[in-house]
Amino acid sequence: MLGRYVGKWFYDKGIPFDAVNSPYFPPMVSAIQRVGLGVKPSTAYELSGPILDEEVEEVKKWIEEYKQS
Repeated sequence: MLGRYVGKWFYDKGIPFDAVNSPYFPPMVSAIQRVGLGVKPSTAYELSGPILDEEVEEVKKWIEEYKQS
């Protein structure tokens, strides 16, 4: 049943099927499994605001570390 729900989400949003080959897909699924029942999905605001901001900061940090190396 899980596969069907994941599939419906992919089909509804037109997500390319090879997105499951992303190195970020398995850790996402594992994180959801660890949280367990009652997990709340991120909101559009969280994804476009605070979560995006955290990712931008992580990339900036990585770039700075790369420049120093």
